Amino acid sequence: MKPSRIAGKRILAVDDEPDVLETVAEILDEAVLETARDFKTAAKMLADGSYELAILDVMGVDGLTLLDICVEKGIPAAIFTAHAMNVQTFQKVIEKGAVSFIPKERMADLHHFVSALIAAIESGKEPWKILFDELAVYFDEKFGPDWKQENKAFWDEFTDMIKDRFAADRR
Repeated sequence: MKPSRIAGKRILAVDDEPDVLETVAEILDEAVLETARDFKTAAKMLADGSYELAILDVMGVDGLTLLDICVEKGIPAAIFTAHAMNVQTFQKVIEKGAVSFIPKERMADLHHFVSALIAAIESGKEPWKILFDELAVYFDEKFGPDWKQENKAFWDEFTDMIKDRFAADRR
C-alpha cells in the first residue's frame, strides 16, 4: 500500500466549532494535526510552530487575519468555510495569498484535497489548479454560471496565471 501524502505532515486546523475539528482530526488522522478553536490560540501556535499547511475557517476565528499571519510566515493556508462561501471572500483569500478555498460542504473529500495540496506545494506545482479542476462544477452551482463576470478582469487574470503556472510546471 502506498503511504499517504499527509502521513506525518504538520497541519494546523482552526475552527470555532469543536465537531468540525473532531471530524477534521478523524479525516486527517495520519497527519500530525494540531487544532485551535479561537484566534488567540491559533495566532500563538502559528507564531511558535511551523506547519506544512494551515486549514482556516473564516467566521468565528478571524481566519482572514490568520491567513495574513500564515502568508507572513510562509505557511501555506487553505480556507475551509461554509458561511463565508461567497465570491467576494473567494477573491479576497486569493488576493491575500491562500493556496485553496475548500467548501465545508465537501468535508468528505478533505483528505483528498489536503493530499493534493501538499503534493502540489511540495513539488512546486500550482495548488489552485487542483481546486478549479475538481470543484469548477461545484462553484458554478453554488455561485451561478456567470459568477466570474462580476469582476471579470480579476478572474481572467487569475485564470491566466493558473494556466501559465501549470504550463511551466509541465515543462
